[in-house]
Amino acid sequence: MASSGRPVQSTVRRLAGALLLAGGLLLGLSVLVPALLGYQRYVITSGSMTGAYDRGSLVFDRVVPTASLRVGDVITFRPPGHAGLVTHRLAKIETVRGQRVFVTRGDANRVADAWSPMKLQATTQARVAFHLPYLGFAFAVLSDRRARMLVIGLPALLIALAALAGMWQQAGVEARAARTR
Repeated sequence: MASSGRPVQSTVRRLAGALLLAGGLLLGLSVLVPALLGYQRYVITSGSMTGAYDRGSLVFDRVVPTASLRVGDVITFRPPGHAGLVTHRLAKIETVRGQRVFVTRGDANRVADAWSPMKLQATTQARVAFHLPYLGFAFAVLSDRRARMLVIGLPALLIALAALAGMWQQAGVEARAARTR
């Protein structure tokens, strides 16, 4: 007896749908839950912290008093003269003329950062609390308008096509039923 492919196709569709739903939930929860708990998130875009936080990792920072920072902490900051944020490790903390100054260095870099030593002007500072490896790639992709349109538009198109196919199939069933009456 030959088996039809329908049960297998149905199972594959359900499994694919469940995986997409699980992925979407994971992505959503990875943003919402830490944000509700007071964490800030950043995507690691360079290889300077490879080993600790590979490129594409999503790091979550907790804002702490600057006075609580210690050598070895990883902070996310805007270096003097730079437009973007950097996540690097505190390699050294010194007191110069009564003020704390910080020397930073990426774990994969051999020398301290060019802007070191530097002062942190604010009384609080974002310090890395934990990370999710490679999940940052999804956020980086979603920062592009065209990619967001594709991520939203493609599933919507597939749903619309599936609905149309179902309506077409139902119309065929009804037409055949009307002819046999």
